[in-house]
Amino acid sequence: MLAVFAGIAARSYGAAIVSPAVGVATGIVGAANGAISGWRQIYAWRRRVGWWAALLDSTWGLPSVLLGLVAHAVAALRNGEYEASLSRRLNRHVYRRGAHLQAGYVFTIGNVISSAGDVDLPRRRKLIVDHEDVHIWQARGFGPAYLVLYVGWNLVGFVVGLIAWLRHGRQEPFAKVLRSWTYYSNPFEWWAYCRDDLWPPSGVVRGVGWRRRVVRPFTEARTRAHLGGQVGAEVGADVGACVEDRRQA
Repeated sequence: MLAVFAGIAARSYGAAIVSPAVGVATGIVGAANGAISGWRQIYAWRRRVGWWAALLDSTWGLPSVLLGLVAHAVAALRNGEYEASLSRRLNRHVYRRGAHLQAGYVFTIGNVISSAGDVDLPRRRKLIVDHEDVHIWQARGFGPAYLVLYVGWNLVGFVVGLIAWLRHGRQEPFAKVLRSWTYYSNPFEWWAYCRDDLWPPSGVVRGVGWRRRVVRPFTEARTRAHLGGQVGAEVGADVGACVEDRRQA
C-alpha cells in the first residue's frame, strides 16, 4: 500500500515540476522507497512527523532518497546488518555496516544511515539519533538543494583550506586543515554537531570554523524518545550520564 501511495505521489510531483517522463522516473524511485520503508515499517503513522517524513521522501526529498536506495543496495551486498531498534517507527533506516566514504565514519544519505557501527554503545547510539538523524531531516527540508549545497561547500572549502594551509606555513597536517574547512565548517555539519552538543568538535583546527552554536542541543528527553526499542530503553540512563559528563567537562 505504501509503495503505491509513494509511487503515485512521486510520479505526480516529478510530472508537475519537470515533465511526464521525469514523473515516471520519480514514480519508480518513490515506489521503491515506499516498498522498502513499508516492509521495514519505519514511518511513525501515529504522529504527524511520520506523515511529513513519508510525504517529503516521496516528493521534495526524492534526489537524496534515490541515493538512499543505492545505500540499501550496498548494505544488501555487504551484509549491512539492519538495526530495527533504531529504525522502526522512527522515520529512518539504520545499518550497522554498509556504505561509507571513510572507514570508521557513519554515512547518511536520504533516509538511510549506513556504517552506524556498534550502536549498543550509548555514545554511538546517541550519535545516530542526535547527529545523523539531523542530516536526514536536512535532506527532507532542503530537498534538491541539499546535495548541491553540501557538495558545493566541500569543493569551495577544499580550495580555501589549501590556500590557508599554504599561507600559514604548513604548520598543521594538511588532512586536518582540509577536514576543518570542508567538513567541520560545513553549515549542515555545524548544525548537526550543535544538536549533538559537540560544538566545537575536538578535531577542528583552532581558529577555523564557526565560533558560536547555531542551535541548541537536543534535550535529554527528546534523545531518549528517539533511541528506539528495548535496547534504547536500556541505554537511556547511560546516554544521560554521557550528556552530564560532557557538560561537566
